[in-house]
Amino acid sequence: MQFGLAIRGQYETNQDIRTCFEELISECKAAENLGFDSITKTSHYSTAPFRAFQQLPILARLSAETKRVKLNAGVVLLSLHKPLDIAEQLSTIDIMSNGRLICGVALGYREVEFAAFGSDVKKRGKLLEENLIALKRLWSEEKVTMSGTHFSLNEASCSPKPLQKPFPPIWIGANADPAIKRAARLGDCWYINPHNKISHIKQQIEIYKRALDECKKPFPTELPMRRELFVAETREEAIKWAGPYLTKKYNAYQSWGQGDQLPEGDQNLALAFNELAGDRFIIGSPEDVTEQIINLNKEIGTNHLIMSIQWADMPHSLTMDTLSILGERVFPQVREVLG
Repeated sequence: MQFGLAIRGQYETNQDIRTCFEELISECKAAENLGFDSITKTSHYSTAPFRAFQQLPILARLSAETKRVKLNAGVVLLSLHKPLDIAEQLSTIDIMSNGRLICGVALGYREVEFAAFGSDVKKRGKLLEENLIALKRLWSEEKVTMSGTHFSLNEASCSPKPLQKPFPPIWIGANADPAIKRAARLGDCWYINPHNKISHIKQQIEIYKRALDECKKPFPTELPMRRELFVAETREEAIKWAGPYLTKKYNAYQSWGQGDQLPEGDQNLALAFNELAGDRFIIGSPEDVTEQIINLNKEIGTNHLIMSIQWADMPHSLTMDTLSILGERVFPQVREVLG
């Protein structure tokens, strides 16, 4: 079982942003020392009411600050970008990190982002597929000639190529059933999103398996899932701490339109915390959290759990305490059972 840290994507406007950056780096270094296997940086633009650091510069810095953990661009909103630019940036990070990059991609959904990049949100599926095909070719071929909706490559080359051959692992994030089928067809694995209820993911994993069969592809050796997670000495304490932060975060997501991207029955994210958290978040004592992680592995097959454990305005000290509990009291118990 592998464990990943999804580093904070949101900061309040009243926080000192340089201090936030320094704390972020110290949290990542602590995570590596405590036995985490990967660090994930998410991506959004125009993130009001929050502020967010951009993904690729943070991963580039972490390539120097860490030595062992995989660095997950999880996810690049590939429908917004030009493939040659992203190919060369990610290739550079793979080299800087000595071959530790994971390339996560997804559609994106926010109108404000697509408008700012001059892209059409209604064509996002086509844009992602074109860009991903171009990305793979740029990484594995010397010269690429290819036209897409928003780009034209004429004997274009990606220099330098990534260290990992033919290219870094490609994880495709997906909420809806058609996107899950796309992940089976074009990705190395489906990167399971943090928003859907576990009961729906159990249904969707069957869709994913059927899609793999249709593509004549085996089930992936690595099945990553991202979840909101908080651990404290007791379940009651964990709920008391995490509840206000996660409620605020998911109210913002609802205003952004995230709920509209989810399956029917999951679409309202502006719920009271107990209803929001049920069948969706991993929260409790070290024993509770250990049991929930083991169950996810047994019921879904998840073997790389990527945890969001900190949210806007959460104190740095609380994040460091959470990292320590996970590394010292949860991971050893899970690995004793699952390996």
